[in-house]
Order: sequence, then C-alpha cells, then structure tokens
Amino acid sequence: MDNVNDQPASPASPESNFPGTDSSHSDQVVPFIYPAKPELEENKKKANAWLRSLSSLVLYFLIGYFFFNRNWMLVLILTAVVVIHEMGHFLAMKLYKYTELGIFFIPLLGAYASGTKREVSQTQSVIIILAGPVPGIIAGILIYFLALQQDSRFLEETSMFFIFLNVINLIPVYPLDGGQLLNRLFLDESGIIGKIFSVLSCLLISWFFINLGLQKNVFFVLLLIPVMMLMRMFSDIKHERLVNQIEKEGVDLNTAYEDISDEQYWKIRSAMIKHHPDLQDIPQAPPYEYSDQEEKVVSSMQGLLQRVIIMDLPVFGKILVILIWVGCFVAPLLMNIPLPLFN
Repeated sequence: MDNVNDQPASPASPESNFPGTDSSHSDQVVPFIYPAKPELEENKKKANAWLRSLSSLVLYFLIGYFFFNRNWMLVLILTAVVVIHEMGHFLAMKLYKYTELGIFFIPLLGAYASGTKREVSQTQSVIIILAGPVPGIIAGILIYFLALQQDSRFLEETSMFFIFLNVINLIPVYPLDGGQLLNRLFLDESGIIGKIFSVLSCLLISWFFINLGLQKNVFFVLLLIPVMMLMRMFSDIKHERLVNQIEKEGVDLNTAYEDISDEQYWKIRSAMIKHHPDLQDIPQAPPYEYSDQEEKVVSSMQGLLQRVIIMDLPVFGKILVILIWVGCFVAPLLMNIPLPLFN
C-alpha cells in the first residue's frame, strides 16, 4: 500500500516550481524558505572607520613633520586647515543622514570625508561639497582682520593658509571640490563627457606637478594623484560593465541592502559569483549555505547596489551656487588680501 500521503511534506526547492517538474507525488508543496541574508555589522564598521581616521591622521602629521623639516607649527596649521575643511563636509553629511561616515587623511595631499546614502539629492550633495571650502574661506578672512587688529604675523600667515588652500580647492579640476561641484551640477560621472573631464583633469594636474617637481624633485611623488585618478576611472568602467552583466541575469541592483529580501539576496549572490572576478572561488547556490567568505560577498554586494541621484536643483539654485563659487574667489581680492593666487 502506498503511504506517501501519510508522510509530512518536505520543503520544496525553488527549482520544484519550474515547468516540467513532477510534483504529482505530493498533495501539498511547502514554499521554499531561503536562509536569512547576513545582517550588517554597523557597530564594527563604525569602530573600524574611526580607527582608520585616527591612524591616518597620526600618519599624516608624522610624515608632514619630517617633510617640512620638523616645522611642527607649520604642520599643525596645515592639519588644522584640513581638519576644519573636512569637518565641514562631515557635519553636512551627518545632517543629511549619511551612514558609515569617516575622515581619512592622505599624507602630503590632504584628506577626504566619506559616507554612504541610498538616495542622493543633488541639492544636498552641492551643500556638502561647499560645506568644506566656504567655512574655511570665511574663517580665514575673519582671522586675517583679527591679525590686522592684533598686528600678529602668526595669525596673518594662518589666515593665508585657510584662504589660499580652500580657494585652490574650488578650482574646477577633479577631484578637487570645484571639480566635484562642476560634475554634480552639469555632468554625469558615468557619461562620456564626465570621463573626458576626468582625463583632462588628470592631464592638467600632471602638468602642474611636473612643474613643481622640476623645482624640487620631491614633488614628483605627487604624480601619484593623477595615476590614482586614472586607476579609479578604469575601475569605475569595470564596475559599470559588471553591473550590466549582473542585471542581464534578471537581477535588480537598483535598491539598498536593507531593502532586499532573503530570496533577492541569494539571487543577487548567484549572479555575482558567476560574473564577479573576485568571487569565482565561492560555490554557487544551491545548496543555500553560507560560505566562510560570506562577509566578502556582502561587502561586494553593497558596492554593486546602486544609489539613486535625485536631480532636484532648479536653474535658480544652480545660478546661486555659481555665484557662491565665484564669490569665494572674488571676496579675498575685494578685501585686498594678498594671496599668492592673485599676485
């Protein structure tokens, strides 16, 4: 006697619902339950970000100290200018609810504030970019007039660093704030015009650093900046190709990790392992089991899930931003502040 119907039904795999699958042996098919997607370790990420920020700041200060012939006062001023500049970016990102925030210092070059957000507003992005140089220029101007009142050479030189470095940062060359501002207002980073702009920026910066290097050989090391810019551009191109390959598998990457279901996680995971060169050694599902490299999978997935840029800045807003940008160059000139940039 056949006792199949007397036995409890076992969970069905996703493949059991495909056409041609014989499920006549069971009166009831229990839906397949995918294993839960791994949870993000937010606290660990925050701790790592602050540790990297602190360690990079210490390294930045030490290398600057020896590079500038142990002139610790000069290094302190430069570090203060960079920290205040990046704190402007940082606080603006925090105001707009960015996550995974951090400030990372690059010896002899400066620093950058980083953060992530699913939906990026064009207006908010422009404010974040301007929140670095504009307060620095304003602080420099205030320090300059204080220096005149106090007849302080130290304060006057400090004000020069604040104004000069922040004004230079607004030159419309990528990856300076001015270049990012131009990119956010008028260009598409992934478009051909955006890539041409990046290449021209690399050529201009290379020319500038070569001229510096001819005056003092140590500045040739700064040519690493345009090299890194080109490497990033090629990396972005590879990233775009990888996204296209994965989306051809029927996977939607236009979402955030927090919003994907367990089923979506495993489908995206399978497509990633198939196409991502760094995940080729991880076994495909089924069976639906975590790999000992699952943290690497999650990290790669977060990098592939795409953010949405909301182009919400009206024409009037763009004109206002351009006026603020021009004002940052003109204000020191109108106030007769003797910057090297204008001499």
